[in-house]
Amino acid sequence: MSRPPLPPFTRETAAQKARMAEDAWNSRDPARVALAYTEDSRWRNRSEVFHGRDAIVAFLTRKWERELDYRLIKDLWAFDGNRVAVRFQYEWHDAGGNWFRSYGNEQWEFDEHGLMRRREASINDIAIAEKDRRFHWPAPGPRPADVPGLGQEPF
Repeated sequence: MSRPPLPPFTRETAAQKARMAEDAWNSRDPARVALAYTEDSRWRNRSEVFHGRDAIVAFLTRKWERELDYRLIKDLWAFDGNRVAVRFQYEWHDAGGNWFRSYGNEQWEFDEHGLMRRREASINDIAIAEKDRRFHWPAPGPRPADVPGLGQEPF
């Protein structure tokens, strides 16, 4: 299975990979998201370490059962060869209606077929008031073209 664009990445194709990942994650469909990863993909997400598509699906299922009305923006940070780094923010609320904005960075490594074989994510959550939300497009679904990326503002 091949998942273009393929490495080595250019600025354009690395940004395309980041947007494709953002759109898939905004679908909140664990099985769809998992198809972008190798069968034996290795992940570190916060303090969890696991590998394989089945573990990815299980992780994302748990995540989106807990992180409700999830909306994500990813921006390209750096790239080289078969590696891409992104920064991201996402907003969500818990079952009690408490809203959060999560900030993070990910490092990705791809195989020659364009599948991600390694993902390392560092993430911090900040409680926010509902009135302070920034991401308001209909969910689940991709960020509309008229909603800007993260731009120059890191927080």
